Amino acid sequence: MKVTGDWLTCDTTQKVCQMLESAGHQALLVGGCVRNALLGAPVSDIDIATDALPDTVMELAKTAGLKALPTGIDHGTITVIAEGIPHEITTFRKDIATDGRRAVVAFSTSVEDDAHRRDFTMNALYAKSDGTLVDPLGGLADLKTRRFVFINEAADRIREDYLRILRYFRFHAWYGDAAAGLDPDALAAIAEHSAGIETLSKERVGSEMLKLLAAQDPAPSLAAMRQTGVLAQVLEGAVDKPLAPLVHLEQMAGEVPDAIRRLAALGGQGADQALRLSKKQAGLLADLREAIGAMTSAAELAYRQDADFAVSVMLLRSAVLEMPLLPNMRAEADRGAAQVFPIKAADLMDRAKGPALGALLKQLETEWIASDFTLTRDALLSN
Repeated sequence: MKVTGDWLTCDTTQKVCQMLESAGHQALLVGGCVRNALLGAPVSDIDIATDALPDTVMELAKTAGLKALPTGIDHGTITVIAEGIPHEITTFRKDIATDGRRAVVAFSTSVEDDAHRRDFTMNALYAKSDGTLVDPLGGLADLKTRRFVFINEAADRIREDYLRILRYFRFHAWYGDAAAGLDPDALAAIAEHSAGIETLSKERVGSEMLKLLAAQDPAPSLAAMRQTGVLAQVLEGAVDKPLAPLVHLEQMAGEVPDAIRRLAALGGQGADQALRLSKKQAGLLADLREAIGAMTSAAELAYRQDADFAVSVMLLRSAVLEMPLLPNMRAEADRGAAQVFPIKAADLMDRAKGPALGALLKQLETEWIASDFTLTRDALLSN
């Protein structure tokens, strides 16, 4: 079987592979690029596994006139950049010791060793530079049925890195067959070891959760997270019930998935800290949650924030409060976002100063909004 795609046959990737192969080493594309190519999904990151040691990769890149960065040299990873495109090249490895967060590895010359230290069979698929598939663990059969299955014993893979719990749900949301359900052995192992999530950094947890929530329909994965106790472990007080209706409403309205909008639907306490959200993300999440029950119109929300914010609030109200969806919400949001308050502070300088000026300006803006933006400048100034 052959793996195909412009990402593989392009001159840059072929040049990096030839850099290794011409020196007698293996160059096997691996992981997400192979998995996604076989699933017909977009390929973004290019990872290459090799039997060449990191120092050798650095020397070969230098000889080939390519830039090489020791981005993870202690773990065998060198990033080789060809025409601005990064290729992560990692020496075959096997785990010596793990503690649930990081692993001590030893370099290997065996692709089988390298495959066994990966998480899921679908992610242990390799391809030669000519596209020939290399499948040491039989992952192709699982890929064809879109089943995410841990390599060997699920509990062992989880104890090696507890982040694999969240990766399992994230990959299932993006690439799994929702109709077929999730692997029961995997779910049993996840439920047993869910407490291990506490040992992970909040940044890693937050990154996985946002990627999961950005999938087309993460609701089945979130339901399984609740059933296994993982959702409560990640975000205290979160409830996944509104998520499926929200996804349905998004699709019905033609709106693209949004992770922060969906996070707002889940509720829960302290998401900004539990998931280490950025200041911008945390602010948006707080504003969305506050606006759900405020009953401010879509046009006013868009005027005060932006059209996308207003649409998100309308969707959340329908999903969380079970309210009818405003049929023209996008048009209303766009209308509100286009409004410009016709009064400036300079127009009122003869009437008030300091705090009083600010209060008057705010009062007139409130009246203008209440008129559905119809009051003119002259009408406002005549009040």
